[in-house]
Amino acid sequence: MSLNLTGIHHLTAITADAPANLRFYTQTLGLRLVKKTVNQDDTSAYHLFYADGLASPGTDLTFFDWPVERERRGTHAITQTGLRVAGAQSLTYWRERLANVGGLVVGDIADIDGRASLAFEDPEGQRFRLIDDGGVGPAHAWVNSPVSPDYQIRGLGPITISVPDIRRTEQVLTDVLNFRQVRDYPSPDGSGHVHVFAIGDGGAAAELHVAVQPDLPTARQGAGAVHHVAFRTPNVEELHAWTSRLTDAGLRSSGEVERYYFRSLYFREPGGNLFEIATDGPGFAVDEPLETLGESLSLPPFLENKRAAIEAGLKPLK
Repeated sequence: MSLNLTGIHHLTAITADAPANLRFYTQTLGLRLVKKTVNQDDTSAYHLFYADGLASPGTDLTFFDWPVERERRGTHAITQTGLRVAGAQSLTYWRERLANVGGLVVGDIADIDGRASLAFEDPEGQRFRLIDDGGVGPAHAWVNSPVSPDYQIRGLGPITISVPDIRRTEQVLTDVLNFRQVRDYPSPDGSGHVHVFAIGDGGAAAELHVAVQPDLPTARQGAGAVHHVAFRTPNVEELHAWTSRLTDAGLRSSGEVERYYFRSLYFREPGGNLFEIATDGPGFAVDEPLETLGESLSLPPFLENKRAAIEAGLKPLK
């Protein structure tokens, strides 16, 4: 079997304020809350999933709700999340929209790695970059979004990680995960150089950008930090093959984990960043209608008998 990851599946970050997080990502960024559930390894914490109108793989931005301090930035970390929009006019719209929120760090529209881009931070300091993907590939607008369909976020774009030394990370990316290195560019913040690796058909939805930054301190995760990034594999059969491939390469992993909405596998690349390989299905409509995704607390079957205790321990989101 020729194994190839097909793109970014989802990205999971950390918030210390779930109600404010919900307001920002649905009301300001215009994303759809497609699953309101709990962290399956810590059921005292919400796990919130935001995505496009159809909850498509590759559009999921998710959050663990943990009462932690802010992130201490540095290397050995996932440092920036790309979000794709279509057209230069979209970036102009977002620059004005985000600037009008107040209190946000918002940059100027600039050309980064050959793409028109707009950097900004969410209220807890998570770093994002909106990029013009030229409208390539499918897009599924959310009809109830406060953002016009023409300007809505289309999905995840390039994810940037920081490492002090690229050599072992590059070896795992190319020799084990079948990424291919396609180009490089100077880091926008002036700290180091960024190497671009692609999977699948390539393009903005299938790139990992590796910033080599040996002079930075080691990051400490907290609110505003990214916990892990997941890459897409089509089905469980290919996930089994990835499990074997990682074992043969001598990489320690979690083994396959049933997340109910997808099945996945976790491991750390040599730079210390947590990676996941996740199946495209069965998807978020497996336990509730597509039309009402995210409107009530969803629990996988193995947690359903604990629903009363779990609900009692969760704070209201609104």
